[in-house]
Order: sequence, then structure tokens, then C-alpha cells
Amino acid sequence: MAIRETSLNAPPLETADRIRLPHDRSLSWSRPLVMGVVNVTPDSFSDGGRYFDADFALAHAERLAQEGADILDIGGESSRPGHTPVDEAEEARRALPVVRALAGRLEIPISIDSAKANVAAQAIAAGASILNDVWGFQRDRDMARVAAETGAFVVLMHNREQVDASLDIIEEVLAFLSRSIEIALAAGVEARMIALDPGFGFGKTHQQSLSTVRQLRRIRALGFPVLLGVSRKRAIGWATRRPDPADRLIGSIACALMGVERGADIVRVHDVAAHVEALAMRAAVIATGEAS
Repeated sequence: MAIRETSLNAPPLETADRIRLPHDRSLSWSRPLVMGVVNVTPDSFSDGGRYFDADFALAHAERLAQEGADILDIGGESSRPGHTPVDEAEEARRALPVVRALAGRLEIPISIDSAKANVAAQAIAAGASILNDVWGFQRDRDMARVAAETGAFVVLMHNREQVDASLDIIEEVLAFLSRSIEIALAAGVEARMIALDPGFGFGKTHQQSLSTVRQLRRIRALGFPVLLGVSRKRAIGWATRRPDPADRLIGSIACALMGVERGADIVRVHDVAAHVEALAMRAAVIATGEAS
């Protein structure tokens, strides 16, 4: 079966060396990583376009880095339900100046959140080291070529055009991500440069999204690092009765920590300081057991 075949290509994370990325950046799996979200969009669900202006986006990104973000994820097109699509030129106009400026100021890796190969290629040239594709190389197949040619680290996410409550969502996610892995490997992307994202909140009912967290070990068992992005999403608001995304911090942290317990290697968040502190507390508790 393809899922098991692809897992054989991924090195065990506990023995993997620090991964070198383009632009002299790197990743290490010695602890869970925090990816800070920087939306350079007018219609983000989480911040209502607060950082659409490039100067505001840069200031916000630098603040997230100071708060302890290990990675910054820059997006020039909203992916929320009902978003207004933008063309390549507009997405690049929004995101690339921010990527370029941050790559020149910060030492942490910069990620480009895009499903368009041309935007991704320009972002890597501008200083990004990670490609975060919400369609897992299955919307624009040229993304895999860009990743292989540039040596970028990639995040392959599960997505669906339509919600289907009747699906066994974990089987669906495993099959989709297995295909995404095959596309990446066939294009020449190294297995150690791949991470997976179950797509919490994308093409799923709220219950299905929560189920991806509960069963995250099955996705992690594919043998690749897992990124989990639950921050402020609708399923969090549904579970906690918080309609305003700004009020979903407690639920977001709880869900992210449950994900880390089930194998998440990266958490993608809006509230970096709070998640860094929560993960530090988790690490301190674990360390007491190791010392006894």
C-alpha cells in the first residue's frame, strides 16, 4: 500500500540531524516548533485584515519572532471558507515584500503559504525556505518541481473542495497525503524535507476536524513530521462556544497541546507567546520525570 511504502523513505525524527534549508536556515526536531502566522490579506478570518499593510505585517512578524516563533508563515491569499481568490500577481505583490524584508532581518526560517508554483518560486528567491501548500501539491502540480529545484522544505496539507460528513475522515486524509508524498518524491523532493498537515478546518465538519487531532498518531505513523494548525479556527469556537476568533485562545492552546501529545512536531499559531509558554510548561513537567 502506498502509505506504508512512502513511510519507509522518512528517517526517524529522533535520530535525524538538523535539517539544512535554503538561505542558510535550518530546522531541528529536538522539541515541538511554533510557526507564527502572518496574514498579508484584507480578509483573514483571524485578524480581519489587520496586517494587510506591509509595514504592519512586518512589525507583527518581528514581534512574533521576539515572542519565540521558530518559523514565520507568510500568506498573501486568505484560505478561509468563502474567501475571495486572488491572482498570482496580486498574491505576490502582497507577500513578497514581506518575505524579502523578513529574510533580511531575521535568522529563523520564513515559510510562504501558497498553492501557486510561480508565487512559491518567487518567494524562495526572495528568502523563504519553506513551502506551505494547503493543497498538498495536488492543485498546482508544478509546486513539486519548484520544491525539488530549490531544495525547500515542504508542508503538504490535506484539503477538500466540499465537506462530506459521511467520510471516514482519517482514511481520507491518509490516502490524500499518501498521494501528496508520492508526487513530492517523484519530483525529486527528499523525504527528510517533507512534513504533513491533516488540514484542521479545511473541507471538514467540526467533528471531523477534531477527530484529526484525536487520531493524529495515525497520521504521524506515516513517518513524517506533522504540522498542526488549529489556532482560532471555527471548530475551536464551536467546541468552546466562542463565535469571535479573538476569544479562542484557551481552546486553541488546549487543542494544540493535545496535538503535541499525539505527535505534532510543529504548531501553527496566531498567539505565539501564549503557545511558547504553554509548551515550555509542558517541557518542564516532562523534565521532572526524566530527572527522577
